[in-house]
Amino acid sequence: MTRTLDTNSKNTQNPEPNIPNLELWPIGNCQISGLIDKAAGLVWGCVPRVDGDPVFCALLNGDAQNAGVWRFELEGQTSSTQRYERNTAILITRLEADDGSAAEIYDFCPRFERSGRMYRPVAYTRIVRPVAGTPRLKTNLRPKQNYGAQLAETNHGTNHIRYVMGAQTMRLSTDAPVGYILEGRSFRLESDQHFFLGPDEPFVGNVRSEVRRMEAQTAKYWKHWTRGLHIPLEWQDEVIRCAIALKLCQHEETGAIVAALTTSIPEAAHSERNWDYRFCWIRDSYYTVQALNRLGALDVLEKYLAYLRNIVDGAKGGQIQPLYSVMGESELNEVTAAHLAGYRGMGPVRRGNAAYKQIQHDCYGQIVLPTVQGFFDSRMLRMADEGDFESLEQVGEMAWAMHDQPDAGLWEFRTREEVHTYSAVMSWAACDRLANVAEHIGKAERAKLWRVRADKVCAKIEAEAWVSTGEGGDEGHYGASFESDYLDASLLQMVELRFLSPDNPRFQSTFAAIEKELRRGDHMLRYAKEDDFGAPETAFNVCTFWLIEALHLAGRDDEARTLFETMLSHRTQSGMLSEDLDYKTDELWGNFPQTYSLVGVINCAGLLSKSWSEVR
Repeated sequence: MTRTLDTNSKNTQNPEPNIPNLELWPIGNCQISGLIDKAAGLVWGCVPRVDGDPVFCALLNGDAQNAGVWRFELEGQTSSTQRYERNTAILITRLEADDGSAAEIYDFCPRFERSGRMYRPVAYTRIVRPVAGTPRLKTNLRPKQNYGAQLAETNHGTNHIRYVMGAQTMRLSTDAPVGYILEGRSFRLESDQHFFLGPDEPFVGNVRSEVRRMEAQTAKYWKHWTRGLHIPLEWQDEVIRCAIALKLCQHEETGAIVAALTTSIPEAAHSERNWDYRFCWIRDSYYTVQALNRLGALDVLEKYLAYLRNIVDGAKGGQIQPLYSVMGESELNEVTAAHLAGYRGMGPVRRGNAAYKQIQHDCYGQIVLPTVQGFFDSRMLRMADEGDFESLEQVGEMAWAMHDQPDAGLWEFRTREEVHTYSAVMSWAACDRLANVAEHIGKAERAKLWRVRADKVCAKIEAEAWVSTGEGGDEGHYGASFESDYLDASLLQMVELRFLSPDNPRFQSTFAAIEKELRRGDHMLRYAKEDDFGAPETAFNVCTFWLIEALHLAGRDDEARTLFETMLSHRTQSGMLSEDLDYKTDELWGNFPQTYSLVGVINCAGLLSKSWSEVR
């Protein structure tokens, strides 16, 4: 995707200088990640992994934008344009100055196969190239430590600078003048300058040649990975960009997939709905692997299934938490980072997430559903076996036991519990899919048991979740929970989960009720009922994509395509979406980039695209 910065575009998120916004460009290598702002500033990056200390934290540093950042700037700088190298995670930012000079910055985190394994160091790599005139360059490299508490301590040698951040030390190896970097002085850029901020160890080889080799091999990796995707005919660039971003959200060491790369971007201005999303939600990961499966990215699924097997082993047949750390850690205590002012000063900044303590019964279905593929898909390097089925049955037992028990629900209410319909449907799906697997591997008695259980859960949902509004009982809609009649956009997932068919009258009437109650123009709310923080102020982007899917199922394809194009217009210049959108101002809010939202782009593009058979 090649898109240039246009400060007049409605998509530009608050373009004033020195004010954080979501016009950000993700880079990464499945070990660490970073977000680059519209003027080549690395404003968010955690080490040694996505949930680590944000040594680059300017995004959440309020007005203090000169610390917790790595920025390149030209003297007399007037403009910047940005693009990704095609089909890669390599970002190119062009900076131009008032004297006609210009430079390009290439940003990436190395990722390629070396010595029989994937090389993905805890390292940010930047190349600055003069492309017009004689630009003068200034470097501001000031990482912080302990969640913004203080600047990193520095010491240096002839060609390197060490940044000491408590237990974490990083070394900048470069062929640029070290003194100019330390003092923040401008210097004449007469040749390419190479920067490798990585492990605290001597850089082996010539910095210039090694960094250029890393650039070439990283580009080759991403282009080959992208070439293996099965993409729709239409919206190819949009789908590819979302797929790469989803790939960057996987912590490859364990296979975990984080919900977003950031913490504490508010869901709405001054709402205090600020949450840490740098963890692996079982639910979010399910949707991510489902979307990437549709594109044929089995590598993400296989690694994630290994992560799930470890989670199931650790639970020993007991309760599964809704989220874990990328390393599988279960305790994610939620605390406030006192030294960070927050996004645009809108704190608090949270580290950890208390939702790990919640009861969310949908997670059992979201473990069973992706795991089932391992029993049927012959492409897998590791096919699932009877031992896996026995472990999966333990998860199914929990789904069966909890299908009609109250929980916090998928929207993670913090002060109330109900028997949420979505959770019950996920429990049904777990039983249904286990029956399918049992039949496939020749376990007739187990298949019968799980089929009977699935039928009983189905009957319970029909009896308890249906809200009748007519005398005969056929008119009405499903409620968000067994105890109440309010509406929830997640009910639209009943077709995706195969609980209902699109032509089922109950689904059609539920869709009509949801559209009437929750649709706000081109956007969809999660729910309209007040929650722990009052009434929702923004639309939830994935719910709008669920609306688009429902429109397609209802045969309203022209409307669905129009709405899909509208949602695409709300993406940032980098092709990303956050979690939420102000349906009055069209401004993006919430953590970024949000996997849910990117999944919506991929799924809807696949549903609505013309067939490849029309052109080949």
